[in-house]
Order: sequence, then structure tokens, then C-alpha cells
Amino acid sequence: METGLGGKVVLVTGGAGGIGRAICRKFAEDGAKVAVHFHTSSEEAESLATEIGGIAVHADLRVPSQADEMVAEIVSQMGGIDVCVANSGSYPPEPRPMWEIDEERWNSTIMSNLGVTANTSRSFLSHALTRGSGSLVLVGSTAGVYGEAGHSDYAAAKGAITTGLLLSLKNEVSRLGSVRVNAVAPGWTLTEKKAESGLDEGVIERAKSTMALKKLATPNDVAMAIVSLSSDEVSGHITGQVIEVAGGMEGRLV
Repeated sequence: METGLGGKVVLVTGGAGGIGRAICRKFAEDGAKVAVHFHTSSEEAESLATEIGGIAVHADLRVPSQADEMVAEIVSQMGGIDVCVANSGSYPPEPRPMWEIDEERWNSTIMSNLGVTANTSRSFLSHALTRGSGSLVLVGSTAGVYGEAGHSDYAAAKGAITTGLLLSLKNEVSRLGSVRVNAVAPGWTLTEKKAESGLDEGVIERAKSTMALKKLATPNDVAMAIVSLSSDEVSGHITGQVIEVAGGMEGRLV
């Protein structure tokens, strides 16, 4: 499938993570020039950038000015940004019911997911305004679609990304020209980190029980969906949509 992404400049935030690496590699396979954003994973980002012929850029995306500086650095080095994948986020490892989530964790989770996505979107769309074109893909989660017991903070942040933020941006960019905004909501995805740490078979079976396809996603499954949505050749008349990469999940067992 010809995506038309050859020579395009693509920014992937959180590009050094498990799903982020697969996204960066897939864009590079299609001939894109990739900027791999990182916050703390400098060694991994630099290694990946070298592997795919891209660049690594640092920013704490919780800080709006750093998001602006990141975009400016990429534009200076690569001439512009055609596609932005707002993939960066943070998942609190310890499940807690809402009444045990303190203010510090709640605020941190919201800022590290909804906040960084909003800051990334603001900075990229400000650049797209000057070009009159661009594709923005937000990365949510099925937690934001079906909820996730023990992670109401994460589910609330991801749900806001793929509803209110996505649909508002989709309408706002209509005045910018040919700019599209879509989202992908991954479900249970077997990253290298999860595989190495070991997965409870009981948890996996519960996860698969509401899926039509009885298997977990791979990072490449998510990457393929993102690349397809990013491409004007493939998805040029698609905007404001959320694609679930979750094997036909219909809900969660409680």
C-alpha cells in the first residue's frame, strides 16, 4: 500500500517506548523522516534515531514552552513537520479505587496524559497554521472508552483525549486548510516490557474474554493503524475519528 509518506517529517512523542518504537520504525519503513521525542529515555531515543536515520529531541511536554521549543527545534533541523503522533503518556502501575487516589496522583496522571497531549497538539497545530496542512493523531486507550477499575485517573484522561479534545480540535482546524485530527485507542498490547516482566495468564484470559479476536495486540498492530490514519493518501477524507486497536473488545469484566 502506497502511503505517500516518503520524505514527510513525522514527530512521534514518547517515541522511545514500546509502542512508540514500533510507530517510529513503521514510519521510517515508509520513507518518512522521524523525530523521536523523549523525556527521560535519552539512550533509547538516540539509539532508535540512529537506527532509522532520524533525530532525537528532548522535552518535558508537561511544560507548554518545552513543547513549543521541541517543535521549533524539529522545524529548524528538518524543515517542517507534516505529521504529529501524540503518543506520550504515563500509566500508574498501582491499581487503586477512586477513593484511594490522592490529589497528587490524580493531578500527575491527568497532566502526564491529557496535559502532554494538549500541549503537543497546541504546538503542532500552531505550526500547521503556517503551512495549511498536517495530520495529527492522538493516542488514547480503551480505558477511556470502557473505563478501567483501579485506574479512573488514567481512564478519565484518555477518555477526554478521544472525546472532547479530539472533536473540538477536529472542528477548530477546519479553518486551517487541509489539516486532519484523528485518534487511535489501543487495547491490551503486548509490548517487550510487558513480555519481559511476565503476564498473569488469568489476567490475559479475562482480557481476551470480551474480544472477538482472541489475542492481544502487538505494538506493530497499533503502529499500522496510526500510519494509515496519518497518510493523506490512505485516509485523506477521514477526520475526527477514533480507531480502536483492541481485537473487537466490547467491554471489560468487573
